Formats: sequence, C-alpha cells, structure tokens
Amino acid sequence: MKYVWTSIRMLIVTAVIAGIIYPLAMTGVAQVLFRGKADGSLIKRNGVVIGSSLIGQEFTATKYFQPRPSAAGAGYDAMDSSFSNLAPTSRTLADRVSAEVRAALAQDPGLKFGQVPIDMVTTSASGLDPDITVANARAQAPRVAAARGMTVAAVLALIGKHTAGRELGFLGEPTVNVLELNLALDAAQGAAGP
Repeated sequence: MKYVWTSIRMLIVTAVIAGIIYPLAMTGVAQVLFRGKADGSLIKRNGVVIGSSLIGQEFTATKYFQPRPSAAGAGYDAMDSSFSNLAPTSRTLADRVSAEVRAALAQDPGLKFGQVPIDMVTTSASGLDPDITVANARAQAPRVAAARGMTVAAVLALIGKHTAGRELGFLGEPTVNVLELNLALDAAQGAAGP
C-alpha cells in the first residue's frame, strides 16, 4: 500500500507541475517577452480585431489580393485546418487545380496559361496560410490596380514594401502577407477595409 500512495502523490505533483505551473509560467514569459505574438498577432482597425497576420482569410472583392486556396473546411476554417491529402497523381487534385487555373486566368488580366504561380492554384498544408509568393502578388497586381483606379506601378510599390524576406535569410522564399497588403491598399486610398 505504501507504493500505491507514493505513486498517487507523484501523479498529483507531476500533474500540478506539468499541467498548471509550467503552462502558467510559459504564458507569463510569453506575455512579457512576445506580447503581440503570444496574443495571436492580431490586427486591429479602430480598436476592432479584423484578423491575424498568422491566419489566412478569404477576400472576395476584386479590389483585394486573394490568398491561396484553402482546403480547411469550407475555406479558412481554423477548426478544420488540414491539407487535402491528395496524391500528385490524383484525378481529383488535377481537376481542382485545372479549375483554379481557369478561374485565375479569367480573374486576372494579362495572366497567361503556363505563367500562373503555383501557390495561386494549390492549397497549403494547413489551409490557413496568410502569405502568398511575390510572383502571386505581382500576377494579381493589374486586377487590383484596375479595380481601385490605381496605377500598376503604385500597387507594385506597395507589394515591395510588404514583402518579407526569407526566414533566417536563407530558408524559403520571400512572401507577402495578404491581409497586411490589403490594409495598406485601403490606407493608401483612405478607404475602410475588410
């Protein structure tokens, strides 16, 4: 019986340390050192949260840059975040990508078959990526400029200002955060945004 009580006490002590003390300590450290990130990197406009720089969201108006397609539920559903799990040889994947290519060609003037950026027509692993490639942003620039009555050069300049470099200087590709770019476009025109 002595060993049973010792085991129960160890279970309680371990549960309190690992389940209460450690998480509270890490939350406190994160709030002190990385407050914005610990709170979800929320973006506010006039005191109202309109999104997070870490989670993609859908934009439907032609005056906005569009994110990558989402495989998360009905689209950008954080409760159903996942990848499609379709193989490169899947007919379903090929049909979906073909449909996305046709939609991109119809939506973005000047875009030609064979020049559609891959992230414009394929989903990410999480289905919630907030970023697109610079090539994707540049491909959408003429449509956004026309819808806003801006010059393509002005839109490209905003893309340049909102391009983040490679992680650690050498990992991945430069990216553009869609929400932040769309907000910058609204600010440049003095318009209320998403």
